Amino acid sequence: MKFSTTLRRTGVAALAIASLAGFTGQAHAQVDVPLVESGSSLLYPLFNLWVAGYTADHPSADITTTSTGSGAGIAQSIKGLINIGASDAYLSDTVVKKNPTMLSIPLAISSQAINYNLPGITNLKLSGPILAGIYEGKITQWNDPAIAAANPGVNLPGHVIIPVHRLDGSGDTFIFTQYLSASDAGWGSTIKFGTAVSWPAVSGGIGANGNSGMVTAAAANPYSIAYIGVSFADQAAKAGLGAAELKNKAGNYVLPTEDTISEAASSVANSTPADERVSIVYSAGANAYPIVIYEYAIVNSSQKAPAVAEAIRTFLSWAITEGNDQSYLKQVHFLPLPATVQALSAAQINKIQ
Repeated sequence: MKFSTTLRRTGVAALAIASLAGFTGQAHAQVDVPLVESGSSLLYPLFNLWVAGYTADHPSADITTTSTGSGAGIAQSIKGLINIGASDAYLSDTVVKKNPTMLSIPLAISSQAINYNLPGITNLKLSGPILAGIYEGKITQWNDPAIAAANPGVNLPGHVIIPVHRLDGSGDTFIFTQYLSASDAGWGSTIKFGTAVSWPAVSGGIGANGNSGMVTAAAANPYSIAYIGVSFADQAAKAGLGAAELKNKAGNYVLPTEDTISEAASSVANSTPADERVSIVYSAGANAYPIVIYEYAIVNSSQKAPAVAEAIRTFLSWAITEGNDQSYLKQVHFLPLPATVQALSAAQINKIQ
């Protein structure tokens, strides 16, 4: 997967900006304080790549990674049970008010695909209102008039749709339901969005844990549909799942590609606030893919020991610089942080004491 020119160049420029931001950790400091990361299954494959690369440069480093879902990662980080909570979702205003020392630090950019198991169909267009109708149980057949209208000429089967959703507290659920809330007024005023929502009862619907569980469930059930993070795109393709073109805010149908993800991320890069809690979902841009996100490290800025704080700072500083290299990101279909966002992340990392 080749990175877009815009983000590749800004990623390189960001190294200079980051160095001026006053990183506390040194590039090759020896840190032997054990760290534990847990959370997002979407971010999990990248964390594993990062830990392998980081420990090659820092042989005494000891970092454990676990895929538990963004909801668990956030909760465990707040409780002090882990050092780094991996999340596709930023902390809400309510959570920040109750926990003012907690930080939401973007580490990279990713997205989410809407995958489907429709034998014989390789091209499918869907919109937020259509997906909301499916997950509400209002659109139950693949040849429903709404789906047919978006896909003229496609021979849609008269078969019941099997919607698959996450059972665990999930950042993927957070961003998927954000897209539904932003694009469908009914969903936005009733079910809304979050790492966990009250899913409407849909006959035949299936629940699964983690992105790997979503791939498995969708692959095992013809005529199913699922929302799956792009770090599992290769597994979804190998399982024979298609990826839908989604209707964006401009009204165009687009796939999650480097260019469409980059356009969405670029639209908010310069308006990202200092605390970096911002949605990229359903952003402006003629060709912007509508489900794009910052991948966050949820970290307490107030650590129990200086050595732990230093270990966290050193690793996260490495992640947003050396770890934002294509050699890591392209393997999971992520993009690097734009220069302005990388500088903001560096400033937040330096708050960890």
